[in-house]
Amino acid sequence: MAVDPRQIVAGVLTVTMFVMLGNMITRDHFYPVDSDISIHSTSKQSLGTGPWMKGGESLKPCWTKPVPQEADQSEGFVTFSLTNGPEYHVSQIADAVIVARYLRATLVIPDIRGSKPGDKRNFEDIYDVEHLVRSLDGVVKVATTQPAEVSARNLAVVKVPNRVSEDYIAENIEPVFTSKGNIRLATYFPSVNMKKTKEKSNVDSIACMSMFGTLELQPEVNEVVESMVERLRTLSAKSKGQFIAVDLRVDILEKKSCQGDGALKSKSCYGPEEIGMFLRKVGFNKDTTLYLTQSRWDSSLDALKDLFPKTYTKESIMPIDKKAKFLDSESSELEKVIDFYMCSESDVFVPAISGLFYANVAGKRIASGKTQILVPADIPGSSAALTDYISHYVSKKNHFAYSCFC
Repeated sequence: MAVDPRQIVAGVLTVTMFVMLGNMITRDHFYPVDSDISIHSTSKQSLGTGPWMKGGESLKPCWTKPVPQEADQSEGFVTFSLTNGPEYHVSQIADAVIVARYLRATLVIPDIRGSKPGDKRNFEDIYDVEHLVRSLDGVVKVATTQPAEVSARNLAVVKVPNRVSEDYIAENIEPVFTSKGNIRLATYFPSVNMKKTKEKSNVDSIACMSMFGTLELQPEVNEVVESMVERLRTLSAKSKGQFIAVDLRVDILEKKSCQGDGALKSKSCYGPEEIGMFLRKVGFNKDTTLYLTQSRWDSSLDALKDLFPKTYTKESIMPIDKKAKFLDSESSELEKVIDFYMCSESDVFVPAISGLFYANVAGKRIASGKTQILVPADIPGSSAALTDYISHYVSKKNHFAYSCFC
């Protein structure tokens, strides 16, 4: 029976149309065309590598450095400590600078204290002292060592709420400073408030500069972070060197009762299996490399590793000669700092735990253009479009960082 060539051509065209239609449906499912977030779209980049987004452009600081305050300089000192980890440090330094400038006092470089009694470090053990002093030049006067005349006996401890206002300083801090001459600040956090302010205040520029321009890692710590990032990129050959950082710490999940059964729910923290299922749901495949903030492997992470075999903690990627100092010491401050900067440098950040760590990592990422921050959530319906899970800090541009960068 003879076959009409026109029928063959028509059949080929029909099959081609269905293939193209199928590709369009798949592409639109993961990469919505109306999204303002740019995603790798070529077939070679997308096929088998997951929904990786292109990095955004780094924003430029849009704050104005305050004019110097040389006249009427007070003889008093403001002292404080950085506590509880880097996610608190960036807020504590901002509040201390704001208070010291308002009082025209000299700011004493802080020490760093961990959660355990006696866990105390010098500022230069983690951060770059010269950079801090240079960045605050003309903003506040800085003392790199605590003056002999300042001791615990002549220091009045004053509680300071995070994102302190000038009104609060005038009413609650200035009278104590005037009376005592020297004060020690103790910052507390009534809430996790890192949202963009509707109206800019007089202290916003100082807060922006302090939060995003003062703290830099000292060279040895920075070298460890860079070596771990490079190691993960080497392990991520199948995803073009890209990796995901997940803030997932077993001890905190257990305290918050977050070790779920694998079913996503609307809550503030997620267990290992839930995180694994979430990442698979939005399109990341088993070859994707994950970095967890958990220090050492725990059996509860096995379910996540089954879904993503390339899942690593610090102990497996940290240079061997650095483990004794950075991983095996009794202090956890260095580990927390490494996690904060690893989560800031990764291609994707997923907070399994809500809180200040998530909020301040988001701020640092927004400033550098790394806006692929995915927050797990149970969204009704069958849709699993990646943009459904972008952090509200980015999708709504309501993070305080958007007040500081433009």
